[in-house]
Amino acid sequence: MSVVIRRVRADEGERVRDLRLDAVRDPDASIAFLHSYETEAAHPDEFWHDRAANAAEGDGVAQFVAEADGEWVGTVTVIRWKAGDTDHHGREVSAARGDVVGVFVRPENRAGGTVDALLGAAAEWARSLGDGALALDVHVDNHRAQAAYRRAGFVETGLRFTGSIGPELEMSRALAPTDSVSS
Repeated sequence: MSVVIRRVRADEGERVRDLRLDAVRDPDASIAFLHSYETEAAHPDEFWHDRAANAAEGDGVAQFVAEADGEWVGTVTVIRWKAGDTDHHGREVSAARGDVVGVFVRPENRAGGTVDALLGAAAEWARSLGDGALALDVHVDNHRAQAAYRRAGFVETGLRFTGSIGPELEMSRALAPTDSVSS
């Protein structure tokens, strides 16, 4: 099965919603996502259409999907911050970077390199816009995710904090001019 990584399209709000609802139903969702299934399911259709449209174009946010035989099997979103911005945890951003959020790969697709390809697409997009790093926050008990991020070149920064999902650590990946989408 061949997996294609691409940016979400503006007219794919329903598919964005469906994959997000599957993600927050995952057994590890409570230590992986900021919002519960109930919260996400309560959003009206317009919310999901706006989310897709905003993530499809421009340089503020991008959502990438992994597609296999027409089915979405994974996703990652990158939110870009400029120096001086305040990020989603209320921290001041010292240098332009992309924050990786909403990482999800369906369980049956987790062994095939899909997450690596998604993170590669995120890195290429952020690098192409001049960002020097990607950052992400991960729950200290989400060892599977931490291992995937390390494999993709992320390292712990030493920052630990208590977020809305509990104790988290920050990881970062420097973006070199040669970063590209892997397959």
